[in-house]
Amino acid sequence: MEGETRSRFKRICVFCGSSPGKKAGYQEAAIDLGKELVERRIDLVYGGGSVGLMGLVSQAVHDGGRHVLGYALSLLFLSLDLECVYFEYITG
Repeated sequence: MEGETRSRFKRICVFCGSSPGKKAGYQEAAIDLGKELVERRIDLVYGGGSVGLMGLVSQAVHDGGRHVLGYALSLLFLSLDLECVYFEYITG
């Protein structure tokens, strides 16, 4: 595809906050990161939450058509706010 950026990575694990951050720039950066992963055709592996910065990155990747893999330990999974469940659930 013309103009497409590729990466040698197929998946990247992202670790970031489950809060939106104190500055709007943090939220913008999270969305930009998700869009950059989509542009480079990189799938996301992350902590599985759908809120805060984690939720913004994962939603941007998902909206861009890439694969999102959320990983949460069983005990943690029970306490997460999972309004948007669009990731594969894997127990650790």
